Amino acid sequence: MKITSYRRDPSQEFSFTPENLKKAKVFMARYPDGRQASAVISLLYIAQAQNGGWVSPAAIEHVAEVLDMAPVRVHEVSTFYTMFNLKPVGKHLIQVCRTTPCWLRGAADLTRTCQDKLGVGLKEMSEDGLFTVMEVECLGACANAPMVQINDDYYEDLTPERLSEIIDDLRDGKEVPVGPQTGRQGSAPEGGPATLTDVPPSGSKRAKEDTGTGKGA
Repeated sequence: MKITSYRRDPSQEFSFTPENLKKAKVFMARYPDGRQASAVISLLYIAQAQNGGWVSPAAIEHVAEVLDMAPVRVHEVSTFYTMFNLKPVGKHLIQVCRTTPCWLRGAADLTRTCQDKLGVGLKEMSEDGLFTVMEVECLGACANAPMVQINDDYYEDLTPERLSEIIDDLRDGKEVPVGPQTGRQGSAPEGGPATLTDVPPSGSKRAKEDTGTGKGA
C-alpha cells in the first residue's frame, strides 16, 4: 500500500459498500494485471455516487488503497476533471451549459434564475441542502439549447420560467419530465417536421413507383 502525506480530517471515514466494491472490481478486471490504476476514473465515479455527490479526501484515498496507487495520483485525477466535486453538493446538482449555442440562447438568464430563486452563488448549496448550481462547458445538446443537466438527466429547450417551475417541482418531490421541455421529439425541428411529411405507406403502388420498383421501372 502506498503511503500519503496528505493531511485529512480524522473524523472523515470512507470505504466502499460491499455492493460498490463488487462494482469496482468489475471495472478493475477490465485491465491487465498491474494496470488496475486505469480504472481510477470509474472508481472515483462510484465513490462520488456513494458519498452523496462528492469525493472527500477520505474517499479519494480509499480509491488509492483499492487500486494500490499513490494517493497523490488519485488526488491529481480528482482535481483535474471537473465532473468530480471536491466539496458537498445539494441533492439536485444543476449544471448550466455555458458554451456558445446555449449562451446565445439565454444560458446567462438560466444561471440568474437559479441564483435568484435559490439565494446561492455558483457552487454554493442552498440552505435546505437540496440544490447546488454551477456553470459547465458543452454538454452536447446544442440543437436543444439552452439546457441544463440536473444530476444525470438533461432538461432542454428551457426558458427561465420553465426552469423555475422545474426547481419548484424538484423541491416538492414531484417527477419532472426530462429532455425537451417544449414538447418536441428529441432534436426534431420545433413545430414538427417540415420535409417528408407525405410519405406513402411501405408497399403501396406509389411507394414502389417512387423507389423505381413498380411496374415499368
